[in-house]
Amino acid sequence: MKEERYVRKEAVALSYDPEVSDAPKVIAKGKGMIAENILEKAKEHDVPVQEDPSLLELLGQLNVNETIPEELYQAVSEVFAYIYRLDREKGSRNS
Repeated sequence: MKEERYVRKEAVALSYDPEVSDAPKVIAKGKGMIAENILEKAKEHDVPVQEDPSLLELLGQLNVNETIPEELYQAVSEVFAYIYRLDREKGSRNS
C-alpha cells in the first residue's frame, strides 16, 4: 500500500511594472493556508500559475515588496515569457 504524504503548499506572487521598477518584486508569499489563498486569488483573476519548486525556494527567501536579485533575472524572465505566451494564446482564442 502506497503511503500518501501531505506536502504543505507554498506560493510566491510576483509583479512587474517597468515604469515603476527595474525588476519584478514579490507582492505576496506564504505557506499552508496563505499559499492556498494566494493560489485561489490567482485562479479567480485568471492569473497564470507556474510550478517551479527550485525557483519557489529561491523566491521564498525574499521579503514582500523586495525586488528580485539580478541572479534570478533569467529564471524569472522565463516565467514572464511563459505567462506572456499564455496570454497571447488566450487572446487569439477569444478573437
